[in-house]
Amino acid sequence: MKRAYRLRRPDQFQRARREGRSWGSSLVALNAASNRRRGSRCGFIVSKRIGKAVERNRARRRLREAVRLAYDHIAPGWDLVFVVRSPAVATVAFPELQACVQQLLQRAGLWRGEQSAGG
Repeated sequence: MKRAYRLRRPDQFQRARREGRSWGSSLVALNAASNRRRGSRCGFIVSKRIGKAVERNRARRRLREAVRLAYDHIAPGWDLVFVVRSPAVATVAFPELQACVQQLLQRAGLWRGEQSAGG
């Protein structure tokens, strides 16, 4: 995921979690807050409860890739924080993880359907 599409500073994560709404599933939780930008930015949180560093990094990479593939369908102008809730994110079938991300975005009203953005 490109640097411009990511949340990077702790205050950006805190604002999205404090001011935004949240939706959850058994695998992942989503916090979303509007921003004043043209594009949406995403951040990923995996706590130490999930497992050792190898499992946390694997879960983060898989979730980041699922969001990257869905990025063109995300409505612009939002800061999104995805929080891994279960260690199963590191081992679940990837299409199931993609479906979980899509379902969360649809419940949040941030899924734009089948249109694609140019870039």
